[in-house]
Amino acid sequence: MPLRFDLQSHSTHSDGALAPAEVLAHAAEAGVELLALSDHDTVSGVSEAIAAGERLGVGVVPAVEISAVDAGAEVRRELHILGYRIDHTDPLLTERLALFLGDREQRTLRMAAALGELGLELDERELDARRAAGQPIGRPHLAEAVLACPANAPRLAAEGIDDIGSMIRGYLVEGRPAFRMRETPTIAEAVDAIHDAGGLAVWAHPFWDISEPSEALASIDRFRALGIDGVEAFYVTHTREQTELLAERTAALGLLSTGSADFHGPDNRQFSRFLAFETYGLEPNLGPIVSVG
Repeated sequence: MPLRFDLQSHSTHSDGALAPAEVLAHAAEAGVELLALSDHDTVSGVSEAIAAGERLGVGVVPAVEISAVDAGAEVRRELHILGYRIDHTDPLLTERLALFLGDREQRTLRMAAALGELGLELDERELDARRAAGQPIGRPHLAEAVLACPANAPRLAAEGIDDIGSMIRGYLVEGRPAFRMRETPTIAEAVDAIHDAGGLAVWAHPFWDISEPSEALASIDRFRALGIDGVEAFYVTHTREQTELLAERTAALGLLSTGSADFHGPDNRQFSRFLAFETYGLEPNLGPIVSVG
């Protein structure tokens, strides 16, 4: 039987809805055998995930998802680099992630200000609660704060925005009016941080961020020159054609090819089910990622 893996998921330590142990409980119930908890720019939930995995019989890969700036592209854009089998207790990694997270939070504040300038109100109660608990604030939390304000309801209804996902797509992604770019790290810096922590660097969900196949393939070639170890070829929103294209290129270059459903919580409209990605009969290449512990 093929290994039932899902190599990207998120907890309340970043933008997920459940604590790490609860994420593992849902993964075990879904039949996941190998899981990565890959919170954004933090490894603070990894130890809890590993402990829960040991209780539940689920292998847990220590992981992180680093948001990085692709400064080498024709159009500067933000992409995500997954780090697998990292030493999540490494002091240098902890220091670097703190710097990356600080930049992420400053970017979030700039986006919150932009939303206000656009005439949208934010319900600060949940944001204040996360700040008080020392939890990061990301785009989903900003979107939720806008949706929670009744004064915004008529405008959002007219714009067809009715949930966190549509709010993010309407205002908080590249090309939309409240989006603000990160300053650091670059792709090369993210890859180096992962490698220095003993990990493997994998480009997450290429076709979530890039639509043109030729640009995605060119990016893989550029990132390989920076030391990237693999690509998340199998992803919940990737089509058959996109998946086949990525799998073919990674195989030709000798890169790993991973996959995930990007679980964020059971009530998330798009990322709510483990194992909800297709391999289309192709064979993933997880390489050393399957060796945990």
